[in-house]
Amino acid sequence: MKQAGIFTVKGVEGEERAQLLGAYCPNLLFPYVREVVSDLVAKGSFPQMVLQPINFDALYQQQRQQQAKAQAEAEGETVQ
Repeated sequence: MKQAGIFTVKGVEGEERAQLLGAYCPNLLFPYVREVVSDLVAKGSFPQMVLQPINFDALYQQQRQQQAKAQAEAEGETVQ
């Protein structure tokens, strides 16, 4: 399944904008994906399948930490 959303973001810049697009927007879209997947599986006469909730805020923070760590390692390698 593919899903997309169109969001208009005005007056938000930098890290706040990145978090908005990386965590808040997916949080808005994911419940619809869960519902569609559940409905399609049920209509196909398969046992019920419900996707587990995802904490996009935690995923976003984890990604930012990994990026910071990779950047710090890259800077450490170039300095030496």
